[in-house]
Amino acid sequence: MTALLIRVLGRDLTVRLRGVALWAALAAALQGVAYALLVPLLTRLLGDDPGEAWAWVAALAAATTAYGAAAFSATVRGNRFSAELGRALHHRLGDHVGSLPLGWFGGERVGALGQLAGQGVVQVMNAAANLLRPLCNAFVTPAVVVLATFVFDWRLALAMLVCAPVAAAAYRWSGRLMARVDRQSHAASAETAGRLVEFARHQPALRAFGRTVDDHELLDGALREQHAEARAAVRIGVPGIAGFALAVQLCFTCVLLLGTYLALDGSVAAGELIAVLVLAVRFVEPMGAAAELGGSLRMARGTLERLDEVLAAEPLPQPGTAAKLPEADAHGIELDGVSFGYGDGRTVLDGLGLRVPAGRTVALVGPSGSGKTTVTRLIARFWDVTAGTVRIGGTDVRDLTTDQLMSQLAMVFQDVYLFEGSIEDNIRAGREGATDEEVREAGRLARVDEIADRLPDGWAARVGEGGAALSGGERQRISVARALLKRAPVVLLDEATSALDAENEAAIQQALAALTADRTVMVVAHRLDTIRGADLIAFLDGGRIVEQGTHEELLALGGRYAAFWSERDGARGWRLAGSTR
Repeated sequence: MTALLIRVLGRDLTVRLRGVALWAALAAALQGVAYALLVPLLTRLLGDDPGEAWAWVAALAAATTAYGAAAFSATVRGNRFSAELGRALHHRLGDHVGSLPLGWFGGERVGALGQLAGQGVVQVMNAAANLLRPLCNAFVTPAVVVLATFVFDWRLALAMLVCAPVAAAAYRWSGRLMARVDRQSHAASAETAGRLVEFARHQPALRAFGRTVDDHELLDGALREQHAEARAAVRIGVPGIAGFALAVQLCFTCVLLLGTYLALDGSVAAGELIAVLVLAVRFVEPMGAAAELGGSLRMARGTLERLDEVLAAEPLPQPGTAAKLPEADAHGIELDGVSFGYGDGRTVLDGLGLRVPAGRTVALVGPSGSGKTTVTRLIARFWDVTAGTVRIGGTDVRDLTTDQLMSQLAMVFQDVYLFEGSIEDNIRAGREGATDEEVREAGRLARVDEIADRLPDGWAARVGEGGAALSGGERQRISVARALLKRAPVVLLDEATSALDAENEAAIQQALAALTADRTVMVVAHRLDTIRGADLIAFLDGGRIVEQGTHEELLALGGRYAAFWSERDGARGWRLAGSTR
């Protein structure tokens, strides 16, 4: 457990957690001492001279005061540590996730990660703030009570001591059951979380095909599975808790029977028996809560193990010494023998080679699934190549730090995501240090000013989560403005104007012209005008470049590109047949 805590929390937080635990243990020990003082106090009160009890009353008051102070300090320290722990875990988890390659993220991992960062971190915080002290009470206080009982009657103390392994065995059994429940429940909850996010995000598509909440089988199935796991958790977990409670009560019954026997035998005075039985009650009472607390602790440990699994995922390797950035006029792109697959056994790129001179535009064309978008992702190092090398300005992208590489690239992809905030905030994300004038100028070039002018709050208008308050074309304009503001020498563009209305398409084409001027550009091209205007066209198929050249050269070749162009050019004449009525 200690090694797990150090890995997840780090040494500093682990040391602080030990400090909180020590204060909780001190409070529990003082509570045990206060209970132990009840024995001489009750013995004197029930004896021949009750006046002798005043000294023990004073001792009990002092022990109780010390316990109160220690318990208060432990509670304050626990709550303070819990808040710091939450911040530290969120920061550490966020920093690490931000360093992972995008290939790590899958559908189920995204749902599990969301649950881990939300409910999971809260669970660990709750364990630090609300479970640590009761658990110390459940084990430290009974231990002190047993030691105190040895002072008054070794036979009763020995009976308590013999009962401890029985209670410990029941506790471990209960804990294993709760750990099993936690694993099963977590898997079902993660699946449900992922399906809920999917259901919320894809409402337009679901409604277009009449898939309501009652007709969405994936979400329904996940909810049914979660319900089944919840019922199974009750069936599995309750016997463990009940079994531990039974073991604790059995221990108390044994001590009670032994004490009664000793009292009837005359070995123990009535007053002393009553006092020791009070101790026996205080011995079993905190242990009775240990099963439920232990189950929560096991769940917190399960969360720590899942956090450890995420934090153990290998981040994208960073160079020990950052390479020198390319010169301002030397930002060519080179892919040399690049191969890549997504880990499912399918090869996407196979020995691909391509050179893009600085300041030129290359258009990637080819059938769907040929690897066009993957090429742009590898240049941005969203993943590392399986074989070969990707270079910018002659430098292997793996020799540049993430910050260095991102400073050289401006990216506009099909799937535009805007952050919750204003239009201006989302443009400024391209370059945090930009002035208001620079932000507005980039917006003007992308014709975002037209959007701001029609909204009541102008540039301060909120875009909603993911940009939901804007249309797809408007989101794309802001994305281009963001890339313009960045002023990066290399532009990666996954063109997405074919599905836009004429106004937005014209605005974005104008913005793209400003974005790509005097820059090295790689564009996944869909529009015929973009393809024709490129300096170089590379036709991909089967993970390789099968043809490359200018538009005229490839048409004259009469190969795959010529057939592709003829098909697309002919499609421009398609129209819906009019009604004959």
